[in-house]
Amino acid sequence: MSQFRALSDHMMASPQITPADVAEAASLGVTLIINNRPDGEDDGQPSGAEIEAAAKAAGIAYCAIPVSGGGFAEPQVRAMTEALASTDGPVLAYCRSGTRSTLLWSLAQASTGGNPDAIAAAARAAGYDITPVRPMVDMLASAQGHDKS
Repeated sequence: MSQFRALSDHMMASPQITPADVAEAASLGVTLIINNRPDGEDDGQPSGAEIEAAAKAAGIAYCAIPVSGGGFAEPQVRAMTEALASTDGPVLAYCRSGTRSTLLWSLAQASTGGNPDAIAAAARAAGYDITPVRPMVDMLASAQGHDKS
């Protein structure tokens, strides 16, 4: 059984998924799976190619935006923003625990003017803490004309 956690009406984060979890994603109407986990991070983790093949077989788009333990860079935030904008349907992003996917989603939301407090609350409700990137979330939202309040 999957551990998909809703961050919004159209966004879910998850710990590592398997090809079998893709069928559940499809049943939930997911139109895009975003892989935020580098291949080879742990022994035995399914490869991105395995998840991509399962996604394509289920009619779900797939993209990889790997995030290592070293943190986030502007190109990853831009890629996430573009990926999220590429579909009107539900999106599932995954990594080892779902945290990197949630943090990257938070940065992408802020970069398009999302409210930092609302972003943090959505992540918290799903069981994730954006504290490690909160200063960057605030900065990105401010640059888009959205203050914390």
